[in-house]
Amino acid sequence: MTTDELVAASNPEGQKASAVARLRTTAAEASQVRALSTHPDVVALRVESVRTQVDRCMWVGIVLGLAFTMVNVQAFAAQGAEVGSLPWLAAWLLDPMVSLVLIAVLRAEQITARYQVSDHTKWIGRTKRFAFAATYAMNTWASFGHGDVAGVVLHSVPPVLVFCAAETAPVLRDRLTEAVLRAEHAAALADPQKAAERLDTPEGPAGVESVHSAARPPDLAEVPSRRHVARTAAQKPRKKAPAKGGRKLLADYVTEALAAFEPGTAADDITPAWARNATGCSAGLSSKVAAGVRLALISSARQAATDASDETTTTQDERKAA
Repeated sequence: MTTDELVAASNPEGQKASAVARLRTTAAEASQVRALSTHPDVVALRVESVRTQVDRCMWVGIVLGLAFTMVNVQAFAAQGAEVGSLPWLAAWLLDPMVSLVLIAVLRAEQITARYQVSDHTKWIGRTKRFAFAATYAMNTWASFGHGDVAGVVLHSVPPVLVFCAAETAPVLRDRLTEAVLRAEHAAALADPQKAAERLDTPEGPAGVESVHSAARPPDLAEVPSRRHVARTAAQKPRKKAPAKGGRKLLADYVTEALAAFEPGTAADDITPAWARNATGCSAGLSSKVAAGVRLALISSARQAATDASDETTTTQDERKAA
């Protein structure tokens, strides 16, 4: 046996303490990894990475499909015109004309689906369907005319695939955005203060210790009255109200929700549904409004506790002076 083995065999309690220490270190690291992996910012970063991959694959497939149909559309438009003639050259403009309109619609839907902006007009769907129908008809016209079943199948795949991608891409982007909002909502319900923490602080034992030793936020049963909340809000610099017909900001919704807050409301009652009923905000924004209300109430509670402590200290000093 080696010297280390002899020492370990002669001191089993020290060996057990070392194993416990290693297990504690591993458990602490696992806890930190879990906390970071479920943080809304980390979830959003991962979802954005997946969103980028999905967008690239979708656009590559759409562009390749439209490029494949270009030759058939040109042949349909040229109708046997002499190569190099003006009608033959003008026939090359037909497919890009349809494809560019379709790409413009898909590019706009890429942004609206990301921020879950609902479609209030039917013209978007009509434009996509018309572009698909026109491209499909011009691609398969000659094959249908000659009774070429294999040609019909061959020239049907690219337009149908482009249409499926155009219909599926906005849904996928909407679901990815919903995944980010659900992660943020779950984190806000579990611990609003931790969900709002920044992740750009330097790592180290001191930072970890400060996270574990941070005081828990006060319970909402101890939240001060609406009068104190209004006084605290009045002391903060007010933002300019949005112009008539302008966009309503998140801070405006939070302020409106604070005005509708009833004293004694429990933490579980401040939900996205409550925020929607109080402010009329959208479903995607309601979780952020609810989290903002909880953070504002926690700040007000702490400010009220600080004011009460200052008043108590002042009263004691006055008594001592008397």
